[in-house]
Amino acid sequence: MRYLPVCLSLQDAPVTLVGAGIVATRKARLLCRAGAQLTVIAPEATGELQQLLAQHGGKWQQRAYASGDLAGSTLVVAATPDSAVNAQVSRDAGGLNLPVNVVDSPELCSFIFPSIVDRDPLLIAISSSGQSPVLARLLRRKIESLVPAAYGRLAQFAGRFRDRVKTALPEDTPRRLFWEQAMEGTIGEQVMAGREQRAQELLEQRLAETDGLYTGEVYLVGAGPGDPDLMTFKAVRLLQSADVVLYDALVSAPILEMARRDAKMIYVGKRRADHAVPQEQINQLLLDLALEGKRVVRLKGGDPFIFGRGGEEIELLAQHRVPFQVVPGITAASGAACYAGIPLTHRDHAQSVRFVTGHLKDGSSNLDWDSFRSTTETLVFYMGLVGLPQICAQLTAHGRSGDTPVAVVERATLDEQRVLTGTLATIGGVVEREQPKAPTLIIVGSVVQLHQSLAWFGEA
Repeated sequence: MRYLPVCLSLQDAPVTLVGAGIVATRKARLLCRAGAQLTVIAPEATGELQQLLAQHGGKWQQRAYASGDLAGSTLVVAATPDSAVNAQVSRDAGGLNLPVNVVDSPELCSFIFPSIVDRDPLLIAISSSGQSPVLARLLRRKIESLVPAAYGRLAQFAGRFRDRVKTALPEDTPRRLFWEQAMEGTIGEQVMAGREQRAQELLEQRLAETDGLYTGEVYLVGAGPGDPDLMTFKAVRLLQSADVVLYDALVSAPILEMARRDAKMIYVGKRRADHAVPQEQINQLLLDLALEGKRVVRLKGGDPFIFGRGGEEIELLAQHRVPFQVVPGITAASGAACYAGIPLTHRDHAQSVRFVTGHLKDGSSNLDWDSFRSTTETLVFYMGLVGLPQICAQLTAHGRSGDTPVAVVERATLDEQRVLTGTLATIGGVVEREQPKAPTLIIVGSVVQLHQSLAWFGEA
């Protein structure tokens, strides 16, 4: 290890920056954010740097660098285009035993700047020891996508209650275990969701309980239409933190593989006329598991609040004051349409879109067919494969032309996706011949005409 990573406090510390170009301005941003009292020495300065100094109370000495300019500094940065000046700054700083950084000259540095992921007060630094700054920046971007901004809020919350927890749990090991469970469990999730008052209540509850039991939390997570790459960062994070996962038949295998290896997986899938677990039992199971202190993910295909019965499942939790979160997912209509090259709205074809369930709670399709006659509105039917003949017949009977284009999208967004097209008059025969299997989505409207020219995914 060539460098020792350290976190240096620069709050109100005098820092000298030699140079005031674009590169120096980038360094100035970091130094000002860290609270340094910055003095810049350079004949010319960028407008942004002058503004930074004005905002943060810094000084600009508009002249060339001279030996003696580093007196009183605690840290020095050189970022001029003149290698001789940079070398002189390095020598002068070394003579005063001051830490010095010379941009793009590791041999002249006693410290280097890492790439930083800033989730203040949480900081993550990545360094290639000066060998490949580009690689360090690439890794920073990857880490930034994995670390939500709310982790900063979580760190601040932990800091506020650090002394309180230390008083309640003076022994190191119990205190460490408490914080691990708090950060990874319900307390942490409440903070991440912006519910700090509820998080504080749960923290105090945990500290007051001698048996270690506490209420868990339920996460209704939208898994999207099937492609695991369409999962949100939050959905993946919660799935990987869950003790128990209740999943539907529509959730694809690659998504299930994202769960923790030791998580308990419970299948509660429902297909037409085949409910593995009745809805009332699912609702009760979510409550019971949460009351046992478990972190429970209810993993649902598409979006939990679009024909996903999410509202029904959280009613019982709300009645018992069990913490829950709802994580939206890409609904099947959006995923299927995009992967099939069928825009749901288009200025030349449709100015509105309507999502319709293919069958109601009692299994019927008693819909307001008269309201579906507009030719400038796209209709998307969920769970409508079995009822397709009735859908086509009713739309035709209530004013839609038999020539209206129709698409049936099978296994949307997955490798096996197929798109079957026809019209209200012909799609029934196409489906009878091709025998698509659920899950499918039915799209009705002139936008379906764009499928052939815009589709990029495989099709039948």
